[in-house]
Amino acid sequence: MDSGEINPNIHKNTGVKRVVKALFYSFDGLASSMKHEAAFRQEVLLAAVLVPASFLLNVPLAQHLALVASVLLVLIVELLNSAVEAVVDDISLRNRPLAKRAKDMGSAAVLLSLLNCLICWASVLALNWSSFFV
Repeated sequence: MDSGEINPNIHKNTGVKRVVKALFYSFDGLASSMKHEAAFRQEVLLAAVLVPASFLLNVPLAQHLALVASVLLVLIVELLNSAVEAVVDDISLRNRPLAKRAKDMGSAAVLLSLLNCLICWASVLALNWSSFFV
């Protein structure tokens, strides 16, 4: 069958049904990541510590949002990295230069998001250090 004969709108959900289905697909993705991805579980644990800790800090709202957003960014990037790895592994487990490059780039993105998180937290703590002891 040639792609000219395929109706792209067939079996497409619309409206509220589409939103609800998308929500459940998202939950499936989170559950799958928790089950199969050790790095994601570690980063969820980090988030479970850092996000509540951010509420204990007496910092301006913008800084608080930066702290939480930097942690969420790590989780987002890890999910995307895991998705890339799953697709690459599904295609073939043979050693291929482009597959290695894709996986390495995903890993580098996770590293940069973790570095971003560290910089955000270190900056906010440094800016407000003296106010923590008043």
